Amino acid sequence: MRTEILLYDGFDELDGLGPFEVLRTAGLEAELVSIDGPADITGSHGAVIRTARALGNPDLVIVPGGGWNTRSGAGAWGEAQRGTIPAALAERHAAGGRIASVCTGGMLLATAGILRDRPAVTHHSALADLAESGARVIDARVVDDGDVLTAGGVMSGIDLALHLVEGALGAEAADQAAYEIEHHRQGTVWTAAVSG
Repeated sequence: MRTEILLYDGFDELDGLGPFEVLRTAGLEAELVSIDGPADITGSHGAVIRTARALGNPDLVIVPGGGWNTRSGAGAWGEAQRGTIPAALAERHAAGGRIASVCTGGMLLATAGILRDRPAVTHHSALADLAESGARVIDARVVDDGDVLTAGGVMSGIDLALHLVEGALGAEAADQAAYEIEHHRQGTVWTAAVSG
């Protein structure tokens, strides 16, 4: 499984780097990318990360959150207003691509129309916005609806990544990755297959 984590100015660093580290720790291919190509991306807490290339055609795209609730130009809110990332996500999803989000990255999926009438979760402070977008809000740490996965707040991204590792490599590999980063899996994973 090849994953690209789509960074943008104002993203929450742990939303993107947490899953990146878990996936790489488990031996899966993960890369940090931007929407336009090589760029220096500044996270919400000031870390500057250089991406090597633009979003490609991976097996999975993960979209971190950050900045939704401040309604600032940098972050998920600003990206929703600009529309470039939501348009790219909508196109990718329409072509059959698998997409995941962490925290308020889910609001970029919602802006793209991907979450309408689907089960989803985001950071607790944006649940009303998620419901208003037409998503069916689920009380879970991670929601796996097959081709679309969403995770709640910042640390839920770790649990999302461990869920992805389990799906790709099995429960033992996920347990080993969790052990390596000294993380105890928390909360629930809601899946369409089990929950109907």
